[in-house]
Amino acid sequence: TAPSPRSYTTLRDEAVKLFNSLQQLELERDPVPLMQGILQTCLDLPPLVDEIYCQLVKQTTEPPAPGGQGDLHYWQLLTCMSCTFLPSPPILRFLRFHLDRTESRFPTSEMAKYACFIREALGKTKGRECVPSLEEILVLMRRQEMICTVHCPGAPACSVAISSHTTAEEVRGAVARELVSRLGLSKSPNLFALYEQSWQREQPVGSTTLLADVLTRFE
Repeated sequence: TAPSPRSYTTLRDEAVKLFNSLQQLELERDPVPLMQGILQTCLDLPPLVDEIYCQLVKQTTEPPAPGGQGDLHYWQLLTCMSCTFLPSPPILRFLRFHLDRTESRFPTSEMAKYACFIREALGKTKGRECVPSLEEILVLMRRQEMICTVHCPGAPACSVAISSHTTAEEVRGAVARELVSRLGLSKSPNLFALYEQSWQREQPVGSTTLLADVLTRFE
């Protein structure tokens, strides 16, 4: 992973900056760049991950306007966090309690839908090389999947729906099945590989690599 171009001061100072960013997030008309900046700081400074989780739980507990724009911005960032970082075990237990409580109190609300999505994501998240791309953040805010286009030699491109947790192996398998069907290769002994290509490089994508990280590198 390429090093972050950011420069940081002390953890305490960065924690204060993140708190100020969270306060700003509530009023942002376009929160995506600010969310990505918060995620990047957490990736660069892992000790702050638990701090942000705690702040987001606090902000989404007894909000002044439950389900309002500001409240949903916090839930959306919490969704992005859950697809990028796992908190420490004590914070994870605290977070799961918060999700259960929200679903119980507001069972048909948008907050409950985010809580359900976050709980499922936490069961799949193993850590990311890159923070979500701007496109991925937009998709996560809607609790949807991204569409990944895979260009295939000798055949039209394949469009594959992926989540923040989809690995290259899963996409390769889906594309291979599609090509076998299209080209009549059911008896072919050929194997398929997935490559990422940019103006700088072309290289195979490791089977356990998350496709969302590859897309972020392209961004």
